[in-house]
Amino acid sequence: MIPSPAIANIFQGVASRQQMFRMFDRHAQRPNRWDGDAAPFYADEWFEIGETEHDYMFEILPPLWIRGSMFAMREYMTGSVTSVLFALRIDEAIRYFHGYCDLSGKASVETMHVAIIERESRPVRAMTRQERLEHIWSTTADDYRGYAGDKWPQSARGKRTVVLYGGNEGTFLKLLEELTDGEIAVKLPVHLHRLPSPIAA
Repeated sequence: MIPSPAIANIFQGVASRQQMFRMFDRHAQRPNRWDGDAAPFYADEWFEIGETEHDYMFEILPPLWIRGSMFAMREYMTGSVTSVLFALRIDEAIRYFHGYCDLSGKASVETMHVAIIERESRPVRAMTRQERLEHIWSTTADDYRGYAGDKWPQSARGKRTVVLYGGNEGTFLKLLEELTDGEIAVKLPVHLHRLPSPIAA
């Protein structure tokens, strides 16, 4: 299943260097990895990083381009999608973000820039249901996440799955998109349990 094209915050909080590198290719297990256009899997995903990680990315290779407080990586992730790094002033503090932008679209970088500022300027750091699911996917180890295969109904094949623990029933797979609120709460770190929904923000 190709993820939604909507711009998505895929990690709550500031990612460490290890987390950052894991999220660079969080769709590595997708079905038919080497077939078709992978751009829809990566384009428009973003997350926050630290200043050290931002500077590290700047120093790896000469940037493809620099525009004010933004720069693009010279090496493309896939097709016309590459990393764009942002240093943004939000609530009087400079914060740093990584996003995958499809440079075939002239407005992709500016659209992500605006979306990040809008998302991070909320009075309350609320998380939508989709953000909670994306955070779970980003932080689940590869051995405990995957994609529905041939044993699943046709309508589910290719969709993302995660392993759940069913007590006496042991472990079982469930589609990420079908997790209940209770299952989401179990999979989220404790410090994220009490974050409100955007409706309450």
